[in-house]
Amino acid sequence: MNSSSKLTNILIGKAVIETLLVGVIAVGSYVNMFPPTFHGWGEVIPQTRSIAGWAVNNASPWDRIQVQLFIDNKFYATQAAQLSRPDVNAAGWARDQWHGYNFEVADLKPGPHEARVYAAHDSGKGARYTLQLLGDPVQFDVDQNGAWRKVAER
Repeated sequence: MNSSSKLTNILIGKAVIETLLVGVIAVGSYVNMFPPTFHGWGEVIPQTRSIAGWAVNNASPWDRIQVQLFIDNKFYATQAAQLSRPDVNAAGWARDQWHGYNFEVADLKPGPHEARVYAAHDSGKGARYTLQLLGDPVQFDVDQNGAWRKVAER
């Protein structure tokens, strides 16, 4: 084997090792910033004009996580998911029943709206703050009288 073949093999080996290293760093960073341990769901409650649901962090099942509500891509409110939801506990999603949230929403203009609820998560010992969508976006309409109506999917 001549010296140019050896050099080529060394460079290929170096490239493979660098690619694996970058892949490990990328996956580690993603899991740290967007942990796959958050689960939740939200829905429209027309009778009370609210967005309600539950949120659980499986990596820390006793903690109450902060959730943030965005309506039409604008921040609306934040709160801790700490309301009673025995159905979530009974279904096996949580170790206790205290993972519910309920955002009462006022003063929305008539027309179609979209609500999104995110789990707020800090990582890097508070150096980063990320949001992870819980469940699917919630579609609803507000009529001229202020009444709400669920919309299946658009």
